Amino acid sequence: MIDRIIQFIFFGNFFVGLLAIALSIETAVQLNVPFNNTAYYLLLFFATMAYYTYAYVHVTVSARHHNPRTRWYHEHRAFVRWNLKFSVLLSVLLVIYLLYHDFTHLRQLHWAYWLIMLLVVSAGFLYYGLLPKSIIRLNIRDTGLLKSFIIGFVWASCVNLFPLVMLKLEGHLYTPDPFLVAWLFIKTFMFCTVNAIMFDIKDYAEDANRSLKTFVVRFGLRNTIFQILIPLLLVGVLAMVIFAYYRHFGYIPLLINILPFALSLLVAYSMHKRQNILYYLIVIDGLLLVKAICGVVAMQFF
Repeated sequence: MIDRIIQFIFFGNFFVGLLAIALSIETAVQLNVPFNNTAYYLLLFFATMAYYTYAYVHVTVSARHHNPRTRWYHEHRAFVRWNLKFSVLLSVLLVIYLLYHDFTHLRQLHWAYWLIMLLVVSAGFLYYGLLPKSIIRLNIRDTGLLKSFIIGFVWASCVNLFPLVMLKLEGHLYTPDPFLVAWLFIKTFMFCTVNAIMFDIKDYAEDANRSLKTFVVRFGLRNTIFQILIPLLLVGVLAMVIFAYYRHFGYIPLLINILPFALSLLVAYSMHKRQNILYYLIVIDGLLLVKAICGVVAMQFF
């Protein structure tokens, strides 16, 4: 029973929707700006869940498929399709509500905010190759090395920049430090990119058979861990120390902010052994939740 509940939460992408909300709350706390309204957080939850469900909605495999996640989607395909339609419908209704409620501010939005939204939405569509083929023939999921960086960019934009755009639409007057916004974006971008590279490890055999040149396929498991993941995380820790010195963070906030990076180093090192799919979903995705919690807690000591 407990296993089924865990599978429902993680395979059904409910947890990833909660992660998007948690990271957006971290943004508000770390930048010292107001929280977004409830409708926006609901939109973020359902849109994220729909986005990740779309990849599996057309899965048709044998019930004996070796991948438990793929098998779960096959066994629950009726629920998966209903969940996708329901999430998309709610997302559309919430977008209409937000646009209608904030239409006056929408017309006054600076072009830079429009550019941010256009870039992120375009990257999201390109990830699945949803743009018309007459415009561009590109499916980022099949590009190998580029995929992880696009995932990191979309996540960082959605949880660090979109909340600020939404606050402008809501008519809030705030002046976050541009340097702090840039640092938070880069930190999240790096963290989510590393997270995505870790996830590619679980698909190593399948990607190799498809000749999809992800980091782990091109460089091997050990080299990916020790020459890519661990150096990227160490660079992130160094950047954190430099930024903390510049902002006079103090030791306690610094150590709390470094904790997710330290845990990621441990998880990256542990991945030289192949793990169960739920390990990747619970532990690796869980690192994003730890990052959000540490980001909020650290600011209580700043």
